[in-house]
Amino acid sequence: MAITRLEQLLTAVQDRPRKRLVAAYANDAHTLEAVAGAVDRGLVEATLVGDEAVMRDVCASLGLDPARFTFVHEPGETQAAARAVSLVRSGAGQLLMKGLVSTDKYMRAILDKEGGLLAPGAILSHVTVIEFASYPKLLVCGDVAVIPSPDLREKLAITNYVAGVARALGIDRPRIALVTPSEQVLPRVQSTLDAAVLAKMAERGQIKGAFVDGPMALDVAVDAGCARTKGVGGEVAGNADGLVFASLDAGNVFYKTATKLAGCEVAAIVAGAMAPCVLSSRGDSVLTKLYSIALAALTAS
Repeated sequence: MAITRLEQLLTAVQDRPRKRLVAAYANDAHTLEAVAGAVDRGLVEATLVGDEAVMRDVCASLGLDPARFTFVHEPGETQAAARAVSLVRSGAGQLLMKGLVSTDKYMRAILDKEGGLLAPGAILSHVTVIEFASYPKLLVCGDVAVIPSPDLREKLAITNYVAGVARALGIDRPRIALVTPSEQVLPRVQSTLDAAVLAKMAERGQIKGAFVDGPMALDVAVDAGCARTKGVGGEVAGNADGLVFASLDAGNVFYKTATKLAGCEVAAIVAGAMAPCVLSSRGDSVLTKLYSIALAALTAS
């Protein structure tokens, strides 16, 4: 049965063998609360990398039992990120999580050519799962945080990552919409041309395990009535499981509109590395981080 609400992620992961999460620079209350919640719910085991004295003090202030964690003392922000990545790279952990470390330092550690988590030629992309009260299922979206202006090769990778996460949610053959300003192929709008190429690639079997269609305006992708009115048929129109955006501008605006104006809850990971990487904002809620940990655990090999 497909997972249609984020809360169901937690139950799905509880039924699996526990993975070990390594949190980079876990010196803040939000990270520790989220990791403790994941440990308590049986989702993961946890290694915390950071200033051990600070982390233990924060645990004490929150009433968390430090015995539930393995601590690795690495007080510097950059060093903590590198150490956390090295632990995952060595197999001492299967999931990586960003703590109080800044995004640029976290990503730099993942991308490090010698000690990072990126295989040669691999493409990193941010995949977000968003729960809308007005939509009957979860929407898997990419990219809203990592790739600014994806070219065709990068859009292909994003499409495959979005489809892969949707399959992890229990959707056998997810419906992926390539979101553009119009459902028509417009020669002067590059995003519609790229979408048409990707849709043809999917039609010819170059993208497997998903229905992929585009170009497709957002309203056509998620509103069956709108799709009928505009005469757009197919497996995806009005029933999308995943959205692939033409640019970071479009994806990020959609993401922040969903979370800040529509009150949506989300889970998010970075895909394409040797292990799933949780990349939540330092300002994200404990619940968002908990759901993101569950999503990482669900997608880990």
